[in-house]
Amino acid sequence: MVEGHLTSGLEPEVARYLGVLWGKSKERAGGQTNLLLSHLLDTAAVAEQIWDHFLAPSTRTLVGEIAGRPEQGRRFFAWLCGVHDCGKATPVHQRLWPEGGRAVQQAGLTWHEPTTAKSKWRHDKAGGNLVRRLLSDAGWPPEHVDWIWPLVAGHHGVFPSEGQLQEQRKCRGQLLGTGRWPEVQRAVLEVFTRELGFPDLVAVKPVRVPSRAAQLHLSGLVVMADWIASDEDHFKGEDDLERVCLASARGRAEAAWKALALRRGWGSVSVPGPEFFQDRFGHPPRASQVMVVEAARRMEAPGLLVVEAPMGEGKTKAALAAAEVLAARFGADGIFVGMPTQATSDPMFSQVRAWLSTIDADLAAQVALLHGKRMFNKEWKALLEAAGPDPDRRFGSVDECGMCIDDDPFGRDAATFGTEAAWDTVPPERQAPAQWFLGAKRGLLCPFVVGTIDQLLFAATRTKHVMLRMAGLAGKVVVLDEVHAADVYMSQFLKEGLRWLGQARVPVILLSATLAPGQRRELIEAYLAGAASQEEYRIERAPEPQGYPSLTGVWLDPDGATPRFLLDSTPTWRSDLPVQVEILPEKILGRRAAREEKIDAQDVADRAVADLLEDRLIEGGCALVIRNTVARAQSAYVVLRERFGGDVRLLHAQLTVQDRADRTRQCLDLLGPEREPESNREPGATRPSRPSRLVLVATQLAEQSFDVDVDLLISDLTTIDLLLQRIGRLHRHSGVKRPVPVHLPRVVVTGFSPGNGKRPSILSASEKIYGRYLLLRSAAEVLSVVGVSREISGAGGAGGKWSIPSQVPELVRRVYDDQEDVVPSAWAEDEESARQEWAAGERARAEHASAYLLTRLGEHENSTLAGLHFAGASAGSGESSLEAVVRDGPRSVEVILVVWDGGIYRTLAGRPLTANGDVAHDLLDEVLGSTVRLPVNFTDPALNELRPLPAWHGHPWLRYSLALVLDEARRTVLDGQTLRYDGDRGLVQEVVAASGPACRPG
Repeated sequence: MVEGHLTSGLEPEVARYLGVLWGKSKERAGGQTNLLLSHLLDTAAVAEQIWDHFLAPSTRTLVGEIAGRPEQGRRFFAWLCGVHDCGKATPVHQRLWPEGGRAVQQAGLTWHEPTTAKSKWRHDKAGGNLVRRLLSDAGWPPEHVDWIWPLVAGHHGVFPSEGQLQEQRKCRGQLLGTGRWPEVQRAVLEVFTRELGFPDLVAVKPVRVPSRAAQLHLSGLVVMADWIASDEDHFKGEDDLERVCLASARGRAEAAWKALALRRGWGSVSVPGPEFFQDRFGHPPRASQVMVVEAARRMEAPGLLVVEAPMGEGKTKAALAAAEVLAARFGADGIFVGMPTQATSDPMFSQVRAWLSTIDADLAAQVALLHGKRMFNKEWKALLEAAGPDPDRRFGSVDECGMCIDDDPFGRDAATFGTEAAWDTVPPERQAPAQWFLGAKRGLLCPFVVGTIDQLLFAATRTKHVMLRMAGLAGKVVVLDEVHAADVYMSQFLKEGLRWLGQARVPVILLSATLAPGQRRELIEAYLAGAASQEEYRIERAPEPQGYPSLTGVWLDPDGATPRFLLDSTPTWRSDLPVQVEILPEKILGRRAAREEKIDAQDVADRAVADLLEDRLIEGGCALVIRNTVARAQSAYVVLRERFGGDVRLLHAQLTVQDRADRTRQCLDLLGPEREPESNREPGATRPSRPSRLVLVATQLAEQSFDVDVDLLISDLTTIDLLLQRIGRLHRHSGVKRPVPVHLPRVVVTGFSPGNGKRPSILSASEKIYGRYLLLRSAAEVLSVVGVSREISGAGGAGGKWSIPSQVPELVRRVYDDQEDVVPSAWAEDEESARQEWAAGERARAEHASAYLLTRLGEHENSTLAGLHFAGASAGSGESSLEAVVRDGPRSVEVILVVWDGGIYRTLAGRPLTANGDVAHDLLDEVLGSTVRLPVNFTDPALNELRPLPAWHGHPWLRYSLALVLDEARRTVLDGQTLRYDGDRGLVQEVVAASGPACRPG
C-alpha cells in the first residue's frame, strides 16, 4: 500500500481535514485517537469477516441479489456496514470530545459553539442526512436512497422519520457544517468508497430494493459490525492518516474475529438422506414424524408448517428433523426454538444440544439459552465457567453512543457534556471478549438458540435495537412449541413476529397439541401477509386438515400473491384412549361470602377429593390432582397429607427455585418415561421404581411439557384445550402395570357445581384466570359427555367417554367456535352476557398490545424503515421491561429468601453468611436456589420495601436481587400480611397476622 494513497487526488487542505476528523476518542480507542476513516474501514473489514464466517447462505444470496451480482455482494455489504458513521464528519459530533474538537478547529473546520452546544441532534441523524444528499448527488435513484439512509440514521437502535433528519433552522447549518464542511463530507464518503474497491459512488448503487424485513436484518448486521469494530482491545486507535488503509483494517479485523471466536452454525449443508432420523435420535421415526419431515422436503419455498399432534407424539423431534431439512434446502444457518415457559426451555436446551452433537460434535457448544432465569440452569452455568466471575457485566454491549447526551452509557449530564470535566474520569468501555454473543440484546445472533417464546415476541416490539433481534432470527429456522398457550394479548406480538418472519422468508414450524381452528387461520394469515408485504391477507375458504395428527403447510408462489397449501394427516402411533369423564361437584360460594365460609367450603371440597382417592387407590396407583391456584393446591395437599401421609407430593410456582427443581426431578424420576435421559439426574443417582401409590398435587405447572404418567387425573375445570392438555398425563406411557380400579383412564372434573339444569357455578378464581365465557362452554362439553345435559349433543362419546386423541380437534373446535351451539338453552342468556364481556375484554387487550407492536396499523406496506420509531420506543430494552410489554397479566416479582438470626444472615437451610450478607462461592447456588416468586398482590410492596442485602450490590449474580428477610421461624410481614416459607407447602400467606415483621438489623 502506497503511503498517502487514501488522499491521492484530493486538495492538500481537504486531506489535512481528513487527518483530524476523529471517529473514536482516545478514551475509547485504547489511549490513541482513532480517525474517522480508520473506524469506517475497521467496520467494513469486520463486515467482511461477518460475510466470510457468520452469514447464512440465504443472507449472502439475498445481499448478492440486492447488489446486482453474487460476486458484488461481499463488497456491497462491507460498504453498507462501514458507511454507518459518516455522520461523525459534522460539527455536531466533532465538538463532543474537547481535545479532538480543538484539533479539527485548528485545522480550519469551524462552527459556532454556542449554537451547537444547545442541540441534542446527533451523528446518526446527521449521517442519514448526509447519505441522502450525497447519494442523490451521485445519481442514485430515490427508491435506493430511501432505504439506505434509515440504516445509517438508525444504527444506534432507533429509526427516525425523514423530518427528524433536518437540523433546526435556528441552528443555521452549524450542526451539519457550512463552508468547507460539505466538501469534506463528500471526500470522506468517496475516499472510503474507493478504498473498498469501488471506482465511485455510482458503482455502489444496488439494483434491487430489499423488503423491510431484509432491511431490518441488514440494519442489525450493521450494528453488529459497528459494535465489534468499537472494541478498543482489538481496534486500538490509529491517528495517522498515512497508515490508514483497508489492508491494515483487515489485519485488525481478522485478529479480532479470531480472538472473539465467533462462527456460523452448520454453514452450507446438503439435504439429509432418508435414514438421518435414526442417526439423530436413535430410533426410527413414527408415521407423524415422517409426515412432518416429508412436508419439509416438499415445500416449494420458505413458508410455515403448522403441526398439530397429541401429547407424547414426538412433535419436537419431528420439528428438529424438519428444521434440518428446511435449513439445507433454503440456506438457513441455525435454529431458534421458542418454548412457552422458562421451565420448559431448560430441558429443551439439553435436547437441542444432544441433537446438534449428532450432526457435529462442535455444534453443541454453540447453543445459547435465553430466558431471565438461565443463571439457575446448571448446564448453562457450566458452559459459562470460562467467562469469569461476572459474565453479564463482562459481556455487556459495546454500544458506543457517539457521545450524545440522551444515550450516554456513562451517566454524564448535559451540564458538563462536551467539556473537559466530562472526560476527566472516563471508565473503560465495556468489552466484547470471546463469548460475544452473551452480551445484552445479542443472544439471538448465536447460531443455535433455545429460549422462551418471549424472545420472538420481543422482536415484534417497537423497542430500541430491535434490529439485532431480527438479525438473529433471519437466516435461521424458527420452531415455536405450544403456540396455543399464547393468549389474545401475546398473540398480537406473535402474529406481528410472523409477519416479519414471513417477509424475511424465514421457515417457521409451529407446534401445538390443541390449536383452535380460528387461531390456526390467524397465524397462517399473519405469515402470508408478511410474505406478500400486505397490510392484511385473508384466505377465502382456507383448507383445513382432516384427521389427527395433522399438518398444514403454506407458502407463496413466486408471483408473491398466490398461496400454496400442503395438508396431511396420519394415525397416531398409539390407539385412542377411551377416557372416562366424571364430575365431583363442589359447593361454590359467592364472592361476598365470609372468609370462614370459604375456608369451610374449601375443606369440604378437599375432603371429597380425599374420599374419592381413598376409594380409587384402594389397591394403589398414581394420581395427579391439578388445582387452578396455589392456595387451592396447598389446601388440598394439607388434607391429602393427613390421609395418605408421605405418599403425597406438592408442586407449584411459589416454591423456591431449588425446591421446585428438586420436586420436578423427583416427579419425573417416579412417573416419567422409562428411558429418561441420565442428564436429568444427579451424577451417580439411580432411578427409583414407580411407587405403588402416589398422589401429586400440582397447579398449571403439570399442564404442558411435563412428561409424567398417572393412572387417575383430578382436575379443576379449565378451558377445553387445557383440560385436554392435562388429560395428556393419563396413561401416557406404555408398559405400565396399573391396579384394577384405575386400569382404565379416568378424569374427574372439580371446581364447579353443575347447576342441576341451570347454569353451572364456577370458582371465581378460575373465572378470573380463564374467563367465564370459555369456562361455560367447556363445562357444557363436560356435562354433555357425563350425561348431565342431553339437550345439546356434544362431541362426547357414548358411555361418558372421550376418545383421546382423535376427538381433540372436534372438542376444541366446538368450544372455540362461537357459531357452534354448545350450551343448553337454560344457560343461553348467561352465555351471551359472558360472551359480550369476553369479547370486549379481548378487543381491549388486543388494542392495548397494538401500542407496542413494531409496526403500527396501516404501515405494514411501507417500503422502508423510515419512521419505524417515530412515536418513540414502546418500552425499555431490558428483559424485565420487555416481559411486562409482551405479557399483560398481573406483574409479579421474585425475591431471595434469607434468614436473620439476630447477628448474621443465613441461607434458608441455615448456613451462615455474614452480617452484611456476603455469599461465599460455595454458597452461591444455595442462595440463588432460595429464589421464590411472590403472589401478585405483593408486587408493589416488594418493589417499594425490599432491597438487595448490603453485600450484594457489587455481586454479579445478586446485585439486582431483592432479599426477603425471614425470622428464625421463617416468617416475615410484608405490607401488613404475614408470609411464611413452609418446607412442605412453600410460600404461605397466613391468615392470622404476626405481631410484627421479622427482626432485621438496623
